[in-house]
Amino acid sequence: MTDQPDHSAKTTPEYASQASVRIAPEVLLTIARLTAKSVPGVSRLCAVPGGIDRLFKKNTQQGDGICIEITEDTVFIDIYVALKNDVIVRDVSREIQREVQRAVTEMVGMPVGRVNIHVEDIDYPEEAPS
Repeated sequence: MTDQPDHSAKTTPEYASQASVRIAPEVLLTIARLTAKSVPGVSRLCAVPGGIDRLFKKNTQQGDGICIEITEDTVFIDIYVALKNDVIVRDVSREIQREVQRAVTEMVGMPVGRVNIHVEDIDYPEEAPS
């Protein structure tokens, strides 16, 4: 017999069913923002357009070009971006979708219902004055 405390009670199915983890929406916003900005071809995030309908939606968080809605533990994400001028818009948009979905699923374990990409602008390099 050892003098070690018995921790086996904490791993029973009864205990596991009472435990829960809550993810703050700001964490999801940060994951989506950093992941989207890291995709090659993304120049910057754009402001989320305002609208009266957004005022009445429940479970919606937004900030820095990202709008997240959580419904029945599923994440729905809208991302507003400006892309660089020398990229294929469809390819970059799909890469943002893949990477953001992967990051949210791997980091917090929440399923992602959809990732909508809104291309708001194309950034061209400034021409040097002659």
